Amino acid sequence: MGCSGWWLLWSACVVNTFLQHSAVRVTVREPSVEAIQGDSVVLPCSFFSMIPLSRLSIIWTVAPLSDPASPSQVVIVYDQGQVIESPAYTGRVGFTGIPWSADVLLNDTRVSDAGIYRCVVSNPPEVGDPGIGELSLSILAPPSLPVCLWEGDTEEGGSVTLSCAVAEGVPTPEMRWEKLEPESMTLPLNMDSDMSGFVQMANISAQTSGIYRCSVSNVLGSQSCYINLSVYSPPDNTPGILQGVLVSLSMALVLVALVVLVLWLHRSGQERKTSSPKEQEEEECYNEITYTPSLIKRSFV
Repeated sequence: MGCSGWWLLWSACVVNTFLQHSAVRVTVREPSVEAIQGDSVVLPCSFFSMIPLSRLSIIWTVAPLSDPASPSQVVIVYDQGQVIESPAYTGRVGFTGIPWSADVLLNDTRVSDAGIYRCVVSNPPEVGDPGIGELSLSILAPPSLPVCLWEGDTEEGGSVTLSCAVAEGVPTPEMRWEKLEPESMTLPLNMDSDMSGFVQMANISAQTSGIYRCSVSNVLGSQSCYINLSVYSPPDNTPGILQGVLVSLSMALVLVALVVLVLWLHRSGQERKTSSPKEQEEEECYNEITYTPSLIKRSFV
């Protein structure tokens, strides 16, 4: 055997050894990907293998962003020509270049789709651990419509709490409370959590009444909710007191008039009793009507 024969034999042994001990190499072109809620996004994953792809296997999994070490959920699988989608992603996910690429397209993205995605590729009979690529997916979303509530005592002098909460929004929405009418002002805000806050108002008065707005906003938009607060003021007793005084004065005047009338009548009676008998006789004669029967008779003769 010549040198060329030994060279070919040595080359074949090296290639055979390489094939027996090589493993699939996986590359993720972008370590992090962002998408807006409702849009589509490509999750990139490239791989390289030295042998035919007849037994190629690709598994995509996802874990929460907050806890990447938690158990992963399967998204989609390619196994020797068969594609299997997870029920949570049915109709929304698919491979774009199988079998030469492990890229997947995710449609109609949701906030819940955010997470750490792993692309696991193996191609028997290549030995060694499967090739793994990892990337993070963030889904941006405008704030959802916030919910405004109030509680407390709306009577003058009481205390009222205005609260506001938003269910969704990425990045986390900024919250703001303000009074719109009758005068505009920004109110100090206390946050319960990243997605809820409240305003505390003590010793309220009639001037506290008005329209209040809670606004939540991020780079994708803003939403607002409103509260029309009416502070109850107890009725003023001044008109009632004045009316009572006037009635009392009227009754006093009537009583004084009655007393004056009684005194005048009493005095008139006393003066009549003290007058002279002659004056009384003249007065009686003056009031008596006399007539002479004989004179009346003659007038008809």
